[in-house]
Amino acid sequence: MQLVSQSSISEVISEGLALGADFVDVFIEKTQNENLTFKSSKISDIQSGTLFGVGIRLIKGDQVLYGYTNSSQKDELLRITRMLGKRFQTQKHSQTVSFENLKYPEIGMLKVKSVSLEEKIRLMTELDVSFRKDKLVSQAVVDFINKEQHVEIYNSEGLYAFEKRPYIRLMSSIVMQDGDLSTQSYTAPGARGGWEFVEKMNKEVMIADLLQQARTTLYAKPCPAGKMPVVIDNGFGGVIFHEACGHLLETTSVEKKASVFWDKKGEMIAHPNLSASDDGTIDSEWGSLSIDDEGMPTQKTELIKNGILTNFLCDRVGHMKTGHPRTGSGRRQSYKFAPASRMRNTFIEAGPHSREELIESMGDGLYAKQMGGGSVNPATGEFNFSVREAYIVKNGKITDAVKGATLIGRGDEIMSKISMVGSDLSLMAGMCGSVSGSIPTTVGQPPLKVDEILVGGRA
Repeated sequence: MQLVSQSSISEVISEGLALGADFVDVFIEKTQNENLTFKSSKISDIQSGTLFGVGIRLIKGDQVLYGYTNSSQKDELLRITRMLGKRFQTQKHSQTVSFENLKYPEIGMLKVKSVSLEEKIRLMTELDVSFRKDKLVSQAVVDFINKEQHVEIYNSEGLYAFEKRPYIRLMSSIVMQDGDLSTQSYTAPGARGGWEFVEKMNKEVMIADLLQQARTTLYAKPCPAGKMPVVIDNGFGGVIFHEACGHLLETTSVEKKASVFWDKKGEMIAHPNLSASDDGTIDSEWGSLSIDDEGMPTQKTELIKNGILTNFLCDRVGHMKTGHPRTGSGRRQSYKFAPASRMRNTFIEAGPHSREELIESMGDGLYAKQMGGGSVNPATGEFNFSVREAYIVKNGKITDAVKGATLIGRGDEIMSKISMVGSDLSLMAGMCGSVSGSIPTTVGQPPLKVDEILVGGRA
C-alpha cells in the first residue's frame, strides 16, 4: 500500500521543476517503534509509537533546499515545495512526471518473526536473573529495541522505490562492585530482522562474556602509559576505523575538503597489508539496505585495497560536487533530514594471521580485547578511544589485566602502522551520528596489530 498517492507526488515534483529546480525527490516514511527497558529487576519503561512524514528536496545547480512535514495532504506538500522554490530566480516550463518502479535485489527476509510483549519481558527477566546470580552484580539493565521502517522514494527522473526495514537489538549492561571497586560492562548485538535473531543468539555465551569482562576489569591494575605496539581485537575494535577513517571517506566531508584524504584517491594511505570495504548487501546485518534513502540499490564498495584509497562513499549531492561515483550511500535518520553520504557495514577485510601470531609478534605491548567509546575530530582524524578490557603483553604472552587504557592518535597515521591483519573477522552493531542524524551502522574488523600507538593510562 502506497503511503501517499502517486498522482499527488507527481504534482509535487512537477511543481518543483516548474519553479526552476533541476532535480526533485520526495522521501516518505512510516516507522513503528517499540522500546522496552528492564531495570532493577522489573520493567521500568515501555515506549511505542508511529512516526510518519514526508521530506521534499529541490536541487538547482549546487543549491540544495530541503523541507518536511508530517502531513500527507497534497496541498501541504505543494505549499512546502513552493516555499522552497521561492529561492530560485528562474522558472522552467511545467512538465508531468511519471514513475517506473525500481527493480532491485532485496536484502534479508521479506517476513520477520514477531512475538508478544509477554515473551519479550520473559526474556529480559531471564537475562536479569542470570546476571544477578553473580553476587558482585549490583545492577543490571536490559533494553530491547524493535523497529520497522517503511520508506517510499520518488524523483523527477521517474524513479519509484520502496523498502520495509525491520530492526531488532538487545542491549545488556551490568555494574559489578566489590567494596570501593566498581566497573561496568556492556554488549548490544543487533540485526536487520525480527525475533528469529534473538532465538539464534547464544545467550549463555553472551552472559558469560559480560560477567567475565566485568570481573576481569574490576580487579585489573592501572594501565601504564606510553607509545607501544597494540593488538586490537575483532568486532567492535572496528569503531576506530569507522570514526577515525570511515567518516573521512564520506563525500559529506570530502566535498568540503574537510577530510585529510579528499585528494588522495589512488594513493597509498594505509599499510599494504590492509584492505577495507563498506558493504550494504550483507544479509541480516544491522547496517544493510536494499536501497539507500535516495532510492539507489545498495552495493559493496571497496574503500582501500592493499593500502591504496580506491573509492569514497558518495550520495547524489556528493557526486554533484566531487564527481566521484555514487555508491548507494545516501542515508538519513528520518524524513526530517536530507540524505547525506554515510557508512553502512564498514570493516577492515580479513587477513592471513591468527590472533596468537599477532600477539607473539609484538614482544611487549597491550592487547585491547574490548573497545569502548571515544571522540574524533572529523577534520583531522585525531581520536581518543577508551579500552573496556585490556591486558599487558610480555615477551609475546598475555599477562595481567589492566584498566583505564585509552588509544590516542590520528586516523591517517594509524592506518600506515597496521602491519598485520588477522583472519577472524567479526562485525558489531552500532549507531552513527552525523549531519543526517543517527542511523544504524555496523563496524568490524579482524584482530589487528598496530606497530606503535600512544596508550594513555593511569599507572
